[in-house]
Amino acid sequence: MYVIGTAGHVDHGKSTLVQALTGIDPDRLQEEKDRGMTIDLGFAWLRLPGGLEVSIVDVPGHERFIKNMLAGVGGIDLALLVVAADEGVMPQTREHLAIVDLLGVHSGVVAITKSDLVEPDWLELVSADVEKLLTDTTLEGSPLIPCSTVTGDGLPALLSAIEQALDSAPAKRDIGRPRLWIDRAFTISGFGTVVTGTLIDGSLSAGQEVELLPERQRVRIRGLQTHRHKVERAEPGTRTAVNLSGISTDELRRGMLLTAPAWLQPTAAADVRLHAVSDIARPIKHNAAVTFHTGSAEVPAKLRLLDRSELLAGEACWAQVRLVEPLAVVKGDAFVVRTPNDTIGGGTVVDSHPRRHRRHHAPTLATLETLDRGSPEDALLGVLAKLEPASLSAVVRETDLSAESARALLDQLLADGRTVRLGQDGSLYTADGYRRILNDAIRILEGFFRDHPLRNGMPREELKSRLGVTPKLFNDLVVRWQSEGTVTEAHSIIGLPGREISLSGAQQGQLDDFVASLATSPYSPPVDRLPPPDLLAVLSERGDVVPVAEGVVFSRQAFDDMRERITAHLRQNETITLAQVRDLFGTSRKYAQAILEYLDETRVTRRVGDERVLRSPESARR
Repeated sequence: MYVIGTAGHVDHGKSTLVQALTGIDPDRLQEEKDRGMTIDLGFAWLRLPGGLEVSIVDVPGHERFIKNMLAGVGGIDLALLVVAADEGVMPQTREHLAIVDLLGVHSGVVAITKSDLVEPDWLELVSADVEKLLTDTTLEGSPLIPCSTVTGDGLPALLSAIEQALDSAPAKRDIGRPRLWIDRAFTISGFGTVVTGTLIDGSLSAGQEVELLPERQRVRIRGLQTHRHKVERAEPGTRTAVNLSGISTDELRRGMLLTAPAWLQPTAAADVRLHAVSDIARPIKHNAAVTFHTGSAEVPAKLRLLDRSELLAGEACWAQVRLVEPLAVVKGDAFVVRTPNDTIGGGTVVDSHPRRHRRHHAPTLATLETLDRGSPEDALLGVLAKLEPASLSAVVRETDLSAESARALLDQLLADGRTVRLGQDGSLYTADGYRRILNDAIRILEGFFRDHPLRNGMPREELKSRLGVTPKLFNDLVVRWQSEGTVTEAHSIIGLPGREISLSGAQQGQLDDFVASLATSPYSPPVDRLPPPDLLAVLSERGDVVPVAEGVVFSRQAFDDMRERITAHLRQNETITLAQVRDLFGTSRKYAQAILEYLDETRVTRRVGDERVLRSPESARR
């Protein structure tokens, strides 16, 4: 289903034309009927001659109600530009056309109304003027249909032109992420709270849980209607009324977004491609204060121009919009920016969750260019480069692709070696991003070896901390690096393949003497003959000794024996005390406490009061 939006100057007959085409009076407010002027959005629908049913959004034409007009034209498929034959092109004709152009509406029909009030020669002049006005806009080449709601002349031709234009309009996309910008909220007796809007990007079903943004409130759909007919499922592109449970109209307002839960994060900024309208009175300045309009929302904002200090009429630039209030937008959303009295520009969102950028920064501008104009693969790589390491769901959220399309593109990029995935469903990197973190790890290790020439590796936890990654990501990275042969790991020590250390004769003798001293008293090892830290680390990395506490070092054989006997006691008796460990090995309290605390730290045992218990059967076997 498609949505048609009217556009045009006040009193050029938009509402009268809608009523003549549909039999429905779109002016629903008494004040509108009293004043004979549309103030807020009106809605109607009709069935075209070929059987296609379409929705119509009728917008106000008066300059004081441009904000209401903007709330209605988001999401339309075809613009019905209305120009009265007796007045011709007027100020709001131009502003409405500029808005339609900024929003990227490429399908249009021009209705030249009140044709019964003018002579044929005058009608030709008006038509020529309108045709010239459409030049270099998205509606250039649209059919111009003279018509009269009084005589009915031209109305069949107008319907035929609308039908033909919609035949070539792109099909409504369904990427499984329904969004409905709320343009009305009201209460119906016996039903409760109802909101209306144009549904895009996905479907809604009765009974479905949905989320209201930016407040993040969860509600449930009680029922759905399209054109006053109850439906169980509303499809993309339909004007939809949604009956909600669990919320009152006092909690709702125009500009809120209804969507599926937990996928869309409101943002305080957006990177955009900004186009200035061709007839602005003065250039758009860096840090200009504006109102940002998208969907049915309107939010105060500031424009940060990224590649210049001012934007001239008819030009385009990269900009970052800083929003005063959070807004739920996605890549590809169209927008308009206004000052208090004028529409000055608009364009599309390129990145909905950007970092704050340096201005005139060439790499940033190149990335924005790729996100905006590159192939889908390049755009996906750009999103991944911004997020990495990223999950598939995070990448999908940042694109305008369906989950299936994004997954297929990622699979192709993985096959081409342009992206890297850690594990079966692990984090994603671009190939360049993966090389960077690998190079960072190697650089850190090499620096460590320069400072500690006798060390064969770096403690695992220290490398993880220096890289600044999560434990799971670090585990996945180390597994991949080991499989590639770029790092080694033994006893929680990370090293580089092929690294060998060289000890002097004196150093080797010192180590041999220390190991021999441990054998003389395995469960109460001497503390006054410890070698220097780097030499002790050599023995630890080889697995010859196990340092369990400051100044307490057991030989590997003694440590393994103690751990086995302690866990055997626990399997048989369930608990063990420090005194029991002391007596079991004929050692002092100092060594018994050191071994028990080390087993606690390594998650073999767990302290309960003054006793220890096994953490799990698996821990006993480690």
